[in-house]
Amino acid sequence: MENGLANIQGRQLASKWAKTAALLSHGRIAPHIPPTRMFTKANLNNMLQVHGMVVIKPVRGAGGHGVIKVSKAAGVYKYTYYSRTSSFGTFDGMYKSLLANKKARPYLIQKGIQLATIGGRPIDYRVKYVKQPTGEWRITAIVGRLAKPGLFVTNICRGGTLLSGSEGIRRSFSSGAVVSKKREMRLLTKLSTAVLEGRFPGIGQLGFDYGIDRRGKIWIFEVNTRPQ
Repeated sequence: MENGLANIQGRQLASKWAKTAALLSHGRIAPHIPPTRMFTKANLNNMLQVHGMVVIKPVRGAGGHGVIKVSKAAGVYKYTYYSRTSSFGTFDGMYKSLLANKKARPYLIQKGIQLATIGGRPIDYRVKYVKQPTGEWRITAIVGRLAKPGLFVTNICRGGTLLSGSEGIRRSFSSGAVVSKKREMRLLTKLSTAVLEGRFPGIGQLGFDYGIDRRGKIWIFEVNTRPQ
């Protein structure tokens, strides 16, 4: 039983950084990945100056655990950890407090994306792609995840609401956008899987986390080899 399950699941790859670096090597995929750096004080400061808002998250982790949103606007630094937001007048003050909440493990920093919303709540999407016994890959689900009111993470285990992908796109954009947005997510999923399977042979299932920003651009936030 365990061996059969392992064969279905395929190879596990926990490092978000390794998967992101692989996808950045492909010219068609790279524009859909938010600028990403490893977490250091200098990188955080620089990315805040450039982007204004970033998200930091553990290099290894799932379920939205440890994800923190950090922003700078009008000389005020803020970070949001789950539903609590703290504000500071200086970068150093914010950074010192942030370190007290951040676990002692590697993190990465990703440009924050202003996601499309439904009723003011951000929504993103999970596309599950599974390798069949025949060796063919198949999309088994495209779902929307609507953040719990007051939270910026959309994970269902954090109180998010599950919608069909079509309903999420229709309610955050329009009915006319459903076909084209789902088509683009499918294409990016297939291209990305080819890259990842070439780099990391043995993977058997993937969960792609996509966001659509307020202008309609699709972003790949991360790819999980053990999708929930």
